[in-house]
Amino acid sequence: MNQSNHPQAAADQPAAATAYVPPLQLTEGQPPPIAANGGLSYMSFDRNGDAGTTAATEAALQQIAAGEGQAVIDLLENAPPGPIQTKWGLGFRRYAECVEYIRDNNIQAPAGGVALPLRYTIYEQPSYSVVSSNALWQDPGRDADARALRQDEKDNARRCLYFPQVLRDARRIEEYHPGLKPDSPECMDKLGVALGHCESACTNFYDAAEVERVFYPEMEQLLLAFFPDATDALVYNHDVFDKDYQGDRTEDQDNKNPGVNANYANLVHNDLNDNSGRVRCRELLTQNLRNFGRRQHYSEAEADAKMSRRFMSINLAKPMETVEQNPFVLCAWPSFADQPYITNYRIYDDRVGETTRFTYRQDHEWYWFPHQTPTEVSMLKCYDSVTDGSVSRWSFHSACVDHTAPADARCRKNVVVRSFVFF
Repeated sequence: MNQSNHPQAAADQPAAATAYVPPLQLTEGQPPPIAANGGLSYMSFDRNGDAGTTAATEAALQQIAAGEGQAVIDLLENAPPGPIQTKWGLGFRRYAECVEYIRDNNIQAPAGGVALPLRYTIYEQPSYSVVSSNALWQDPGRDADARALRQDEKDNARRCLYFPQVLRDARRIEEYHPGLKPDSPECMDKLGVALGHCESACTNFYDAAEVERVFYPEMEQLLLAFFPDATDALVYNHDVFDKDYQGDRTEDQDNKNPGVNANYANLVHNDLNDNSGRVRCRELLTQNLRNFGRRQHYSEAEADAKMSRRFMSINLAKPMETVEQNPFVLCAWPSFADQPYITNYRIYDDRVGETTRFTYRQDHEWYWFPHQTPTEVSMLKCYDSVTDGSVSRWSFHSACVDHTAPADARCRKNVVVRSFVFF
């Protein structure tokens, strides 16, 4: 674990940090994360209002220079052909190799399920990603840093392997967890995944303004109906995924348009963690930072009061047409509740976001919705403020390729919204 304390950053830290710094927070029984600064948010290294972005960029460059990440790549690329024996199990450099292994070993799935390769990191160190909007990319004086950081971003993909996993049909959750219905809040509490239903009135999911005007309120109402004890739900942004889209894909943050993604995130990950779940919530309540939804008007004290009660972050994914290929798959909390997450830092100009990755375990409890229909909404928890171990804290998820689908199966077209639910 990287325990760097960034002494220079600490020395430069103002007496009263301008950034919101959440205290380190772990679920009961959860091991410490694999993270910089012992898991403390980079917000604690604020320099003149930069929210720790300078310290995070310096740490990223120091890590690249240390060479450990390159050593992992060299180990994988210089290994003999065939599967690679890792401490977690057999991993494969190529998707097709993993499919062949699944077939040769007759790995079976239960009814409605499928055995597929899923892609996990094998790099047990924090990772860093400097987002495309960061001013560093346009600074000619930092060209060498930009080249190093751009190459490291590409190299993150080279520190991953495919591992065989069995996916169960999420509509059959009650067969695996008797009495637990997939479309219930109890399912979300226990597993961190659930199924919702929506007959949307939105006619064009490529029109960001219509999505915000029509679909956001629909999803907020779905959440409030799904969680009877909830007092408020805020949908704050969305993404559209369509590999075959022929129109303009351009992202326009100023006009709340996320663009259209051509790629699917086929790496096991979660969007938030102990720090970023709270930081992102507070940013939305007090600053409306990158909020595509309803404008919020909370003071710092009011946000403290709202966040003193239970709140959670839920992602909701709805297809535009029945999913045939590149399904969205979800992992249930109990199967990794005692596993440390690996932090990925996303460096903006004004904040350092945190997402997470996980290494492989054979007994991860994976689910999918085979041929998910346009009225089915897959729901996954990205964060829960309850830390006593009584409920799931999050799920992790990935996209994947279904090798059992017909060769002409259409790639997934769907919209994913991100939300916070308050109690």
